[in-house]
Amino acid sequence: MKPARLSLADVLRVGGAGLRTRPLRVTLSALGIAIGVAAMLAVVGISSSGRADLQRSLDALGTNLLTVEGAQTGQGQDVQLPDGSVAMVERIGPVQNAAAVSRLPDGINVYRNDHIPDQQTNGIIPVATDLGLPVTVGASIAKGAWLNAATATYPAVVLGADAATRLGILVPDPQVLVQIGNQQFTVVGILRPDPLVPELNSAALIGRSAAARYFASPGHPTTIYLRADDDQVEAVRQVLAATANPAAPYLVAISRPSDALAAKIATERAFNGLLLGLGAVALLVGGVGVANTMVISVLERRSEIGLRRSLGATRGQIRTQFLTESLMLAVLGGVGGVALSAITTIGYAYIQRWPPVLPAWAVGSGLAATAIVGVIAGWYPAVRAARLAPTEALVSI
Repeated sequence: MKPARLSLADVLRVGGAGLRTRPLRVTLSALGIAIGVAAMLAVVGISSSGRADLQRSLDALGTNLLTVEGAQTGQGQDVQLPDGSVAMVERIGPVQNAAAVSRLPDGINVYRNDHIPDQQTNGIIPVATDLGLPVTVGASIAKGAWLNAATATYPAVVLGADAATRLGILVPDPQVLVQIGNQQFTVVGILRPDPLVPELNSAALIGRSAAARYFASPGHPTTIYLRADDDQVEAVRQVLAATANPAAPYLVAISRPSDALAAKIATERAFNGLLLGLGAVALLVGGVGVANTMVISVLERRSEIGLRRSLGATRGQIRTQFLTESLMLAVLGGVGGVALSAITTIGYAYIQRWPPVLPAWAVGSGLAATAIVGVIAGWYPAVRAARLAPTEALVSI
């Protein structure tokens, strides 16, 4: 029996069956891939942008800042550093400069005026400071001026950024006064927020001469800040305790503020790992969607497959066709995911005022992952399509 002849209309109808696959299903499958890739790349991009901003800040502030404080005894008592500890620290060769702050005696608090209840201190800490503190820690004045040799002996105060906000002071002015203990002080300056030395943000800083004059402060250093040569930071760190307090070096605490910022980034990196896992799950779901689309496509395109086989197409060619379609569908979603992640990263970095960073390795890995997902998702449908016999596939014509 001779096989039935196919008219041109039949060939066009059967050959175009692949184009009639439901566009909504294809779109949703590609969208699943795009969401997975976008989720992973956005996490990497935002994290990288945050690290770039931190590195930019550290480059500006420096990583060679060390702090020296008195530790606590076993009974919980604070240990004071000796009066001459700043001078002794400055004698260390690689130390560039040093400055100290001293907390005022207990019971001396900062208020907007003398009508504020004693318990409403707003967490503002009054301290006496050396005049070289801004140079040492890298702090800068947002408004007004820093203390000088004249104002440090009179009731003048410089507020940290948070302290000024809590007191409701926007600009320094000779008419703007705050209450420190039983004495009114004129606000002469407001500091910019300092991420490297955050304790200064909530401080009210007065000169050492004024602290001794108005509060009989003994002036023992509470915290010493120092800058060391970049390549000698660890060497200086090893001798600081014995230098600052030779009588009890074991009661001296030394820290490096930039280490705290690095620890913060490490914590964020662990959280980013969780988000990357969620992005991988979304990518897997998108891969299942691609596989589902391709399986249904095989069922809907049986006639096309039968026609191609009857015209001489081999099983390998059929398999390659469906694998290519699955791969293209996944890559299309991957490209969309890359574009979406770039928009998300740039938008978030712009809001946070970070430099936008989307690593090339992350983009390449995302596209490679989508290609792998496309091949895996399309393998079974491709093999199934290749196994269809021409006579079985052409029954529906």
